[in-house]
Amino acid sequence: MKNKEKYLTNFSEAKRKEATQKYNIIKPFILGNQSLSSISKNKDIALSTLYRWNKLYKEEGLTGLIHNTRVDKGDHKLEQNIIDEIKRLSLKNKRNSIATIHRKIVNYCIENNFDKPSYKQVYSIIKAMPKSVIDFSNQGEKYYQNKYDLIQIRESSRPNEIWQADHTLLDVYILDQKGNINRPWLTIIMDDYSRAIAGYFLTFDSPNAKNTALTLHQAIWNKSDTRWPICGIPEKFYTDHGSDFTSHHMEQVAVDLKINLMFSKVGVPRGRGKIERFFQTVNQTFLEQIPGYINNNDEFKNLLEFQEFEEKLRQFLIEDYNHKEHSSIGCSPTSRWNSNLFFPNMPSSLEQLDLLLLEIPKSRKIHSDGIHFQGFRYSNTNLAAYVGEYVLIRYNPNDMAEIRVFYRDEFLCTAISPDLSDYSIDIKDIQHARSQRRKHLKQNAISPSTTDLIKEEKNQSYSPHKIDKNVKKLKRYHND
Repeated sequence: MKNKEKYLTNFSEAKRKEATQKYNIIKPFILGNQSLSSISKNKDIALSTLYRWNKLYKEEGLTGLIHNTRVDKGDHKLEQNIIDEIKRLSLKNKRNSIATIHRKIVNYCIENNFDKPSYKQVYSIIKAMPKSVIDFSNQGEKYYQNKYDLIQIRESSRPNEIWQADHTLLDVYILDQKGNINRPWLTIIMDDYSRAIAGYFLTFDSPNAKNTALTLHQAIWNKSDTRWPICGIPEKFYTDHGSDFTSHHMEQVAVDLKINLMFSKVGVPRGRGKIERFFQTVNQTFLEQIPGYINNNDEFKNLLEFQEFEEKLRQFLIEDYNHKEHSSIGCSPTSRWNSNLFFPNMPSSLEQLDLLLLEIPKSRKIHSDGIHFQGFRYSNTNLAAYVGEYVLIRYNPNDMAEIRVFYRDEFLCTAISPDLSDYSIDIKDIQHARSQRRKHLKQNAISPSTTDLIKEEKNQSYSPHKIDKNVKKLKRYHND
């Protein structure tokens, strides 16, 4: 049976070499210099073979001289049901040797009055089976997907075209706000084009929509730190199928900011390889140097407190990683993000971003001395005209020194707590101070106030975020 259409490049080098040798044998006859009979005598090749070669060359050229593989090769001259049974036994009994499968198929043939195959036939059938089929049967669907499924690696051509986001439970133990040994979660937003880190969030809480929103808030808005210029609204936001990313809240945020949400295949994170690789970098170049790293076996000695660890992480992300040459792009992530000299697409105002992404507690009433929230008083001269009115407040749990006040969905002002204005206080600090105050009250009749406890801890313990009163600067969020 002739091939449908044969091209010389479709065959291996060995087959093409063999065809050329055949042509050189009949070449003197084609050129009219020698008869096929004399060539047959000189080369000891059957005359009928030479006639056939000459006919094939005239009809098909050099490809006609390539030996055709038998159509039935690989069929092993066995009944199809026997071949199917051999394959079934091989896939079903992954630990059985070929000899055991041969014995079973012989018994099967005896029971059904079929011709018994030889060991060599069984061996050749099993060895001819595609490895992907064997792996799927023996290793399972997930192994097969990871090894054989095609994946789409998304590549961006400009800054802020695609941002990737993901969470990881860091391989390090630190002390939480209550002094307990715990492992923190890290949320990262990365610009796909430059590999620059646009935002991060560190917490002991499991990933949730609130923390993701706060990370996105930080990533989008301008940072006061000039070493960290990455900002803007991404065109596409690429994440996994975690509940925090697929929440209705994130969907509404994406629609309002005109962000196209994209999700990787369920259970297959390989399409987001850049951010997965970044987490490896965090382990290898940062966490290995930190006391409490899981693989150091240091028995939890000299563990860092949360604030100290967060400050070291911040320095690593902004000063080291973002400004260090990246092997894949040949320059630092920050340089690549800035290379196009583009103007990032920004929200119309910080208030618009706050409305979308900052946490909303219940409405609060404005008293004559300000707004009372979490045991603290927040004030602003603009509140004087709204005493007795109810307002919505939005805040960043990482910085409770100020709240943003909205009246009838319109931004009113930023209210500051005089007691906390010199410190960067998160909500967990307040909760910890309240717990300490309750302990004092149980042990003593007189107890310091929650504010005094916070100030005492901030002044005595490691506190890199103490603000210099001599520097007159508009206060924004700590992570900004």
